[in-house]
Amino acid sequence: MTQDQQLARKPGTPPPSLYAKREPVFNRRIDGKFRRLKWTVMALCLAVYWGTPWLRWDRGAYAPDQAVLVDLARRRFYMFGIEIWPHEFYFVAGLLIMAGIGLFLVTSAVGRAWCGYACPQTVWTDLFQHVDRLIDGDRNARFRLHKAPWGPAKIARRLLKWTIYLVISFATGGAWIFYFADAPTLQRTFWTGTADPVAYATVAVLTATTFVLGGFMREQVCIYMCPWPRIQTAMTDEKSLTVTYKDWRGEPRGSLKKAQKNPGQFGDCIDCNQCVAVCPTGIDIREGPQVGCITCALCIDACDRVMAETGRPRGLIDYATLEDAEAEKAGRPPTRHLKLIWRPRTIAYFAVWAGIGLALLFLLGTRVHTGLTLAKDRNPPYILMSDGAVRNAYTLRLRNMQSRPRAMEIAIEGLPGARMWTDESSRSQAARVLTRTVPADATRAVRVYVVAPATTPAQDFAFRIQARGEARETDRSAARFDTPQEATP
Repeated sequence: MTQDQQLARKPGTPPPSLYAKREPVFNRRIDGKFRRLKWTVMALCLAVYWGTPWLRWDRGAYAPDQAVLVDLARRRFYMFGIEIWPHEFYFVAGLLIMAGIGLFLVTSAVGRAWCGYACPQTVWTDLFQHVDRLIDGDRNARFRLHKAPWGPAKIARRLLKWTIYLVISFATGGAWIFYFADAPTLQRTFWTGTADPVAYATVAVLTATTFVLGGFMREQVCIYMCPWPRIQTAMTDEKSLTVTYKDWRGEPRGSLKKAQKNPGQFGDCIDCNQCVAVCPTGIDIREGPQVGCITCALCIDACDRVMAETGRPRGLIDYATLEDAEAEKAGRPPTRHLKLIWRPRTIAYFAVWAGIGLALLFLLGTRVHTGLTLAKDRNPPYILMSDGAVRNAYTLRLRNMQSRPRAMEIAIEGLPGARMWTDESSRSQAARVLTRTVPADATRAVRVYVVAPATTPAQDFAFRIQARGEARETDRSAARFDTPQEATP
């Protein structure tokens, strides 16, 4: 409100609201290639989300057989034949970076296609809108029911529809927890009331959020809550493909009768508002690019149908770049979409994305399934034995990343004359090489005592482990041996 409007407002009159009241969107059903594409993507996304926890993958007798599992208790992430340990979190970080760059790539190439087809909010909103049509009818019937006063028929329809909403929401929240525990086991404990309380809390929260966001807030999430519509402006330019209304061809608008009576005075747009009627966010694409457009392209399907019925060429609303739109306006033929996508910016995004993916594959293919870390006792740093020898103590952690127990040799590299033993043996059994068995898919801590002659100076050395068997993988960790000489100035 301007200063003049504030002065003109009568005393006692409340100021206008900064937020417009939500008007429900009753989008019309449409058939076309983009609508069929949305059907396919929605079915695929829902099948992947609900079906993945039930896929099995044989990893042997010592590992879980769930194909995709985030095992928080054991701090493991399983994805088919890949197992990620906590110290390998860079794989997860790399995948997240690839997802971000992939989103930049898609947006730079074809606008908000992710928002229009594969975003979870879009997928579940689309599913809920199909429930609306099933229970309440198509656009006009839903609009009439919305305006109708509350009565037994309206209450019955609302209760039935909201019950279906709730079932879908519960299935959504329930499926999520199966990614974090063995799905068949968790399902049994969940329904018998013996599951962990956090499982019930998680399902309750996700059920409520899905019910509210997918059932009642829908386009408001895309327009007001999601940050991506604001971020995407930095990802798109005049060369990005977006859903565009070709105003030079459609304006001035006029009905079909007016156009027939006055040839040449009106554009191809007959102002039928079908593009608005099918839009899931309720915008008018003819007003130009706007934050509510999720690039689902249903308006293209609607407009192409009207153009075919009226004998006009398709493409009044179409995928186009701003640069190509200006060229087409000037009478030049449009550029092929594939040529518009493959340009320096998208190629650069793709090169970075592919480079990270290849690096992760290389690291995955060259990683070893054996690891060694150690911690040295600092207090005291050394102990003088009765015979004058010097003893240092270390805690070694032997890591076995295979799904079977493995025997591992522990050896000392350097430190001449040194020997070692563990809590499980005595000094009389000390040697430069010890053997310990590490359970499958686990880490074993071994307390090691290293003793060296009294004349040994303080120095660096290393522990080395080598797994026995076919794959004799090794790992090495540097260590420090302290002696009294180190305390002498």
